[in-house]
Amino acid sequence: MEFESNYHFSFENLKVYQKAVYFGETINQLVDKFPKKEMYRLSSQFCRAADSIAANISEGSGSTDPNFNRYLKMAWDSSHECVTWNTKAFLRKYISKEEFENNRAVLTEIGKMIFGLRSKLKSK
Repeated sequence: MEFESNYHFSFENLKVYQKAVYFGETINQLVDKFPKKEMYRLSSQFCRAADSIAANISEGSGSTDPNFNRYLKMAWDSSHECVTWNTKAFLRKYISKEEFENNRAVLTEIGKMIFGLRSKLKSK
């Protein structure tokens, strides 16, 4: 990750967590250009869903495997919610086709990573 600290948490090593953190930052920057009328609607919903992907991964990581799996499912659900907000933003012409596709590519990768991690946890 691109920030430094004297303290480290094990979940920060997870590539899916790292990708989710940066996805949240990407969305935060994107919504800055949305119209003000969307501040408490689309902008807020999109940011919350994007940020909750990483938050659920970190929150569940220190728990039992079944509980971590439950949090990963919530992270996966949030990633799918982002698909909807991304589509809405594109249809309302707030983001470009390239931004739309880039977000979908990252969400697809995050989804696959979450699925893989959940499968690994279940097979233990």
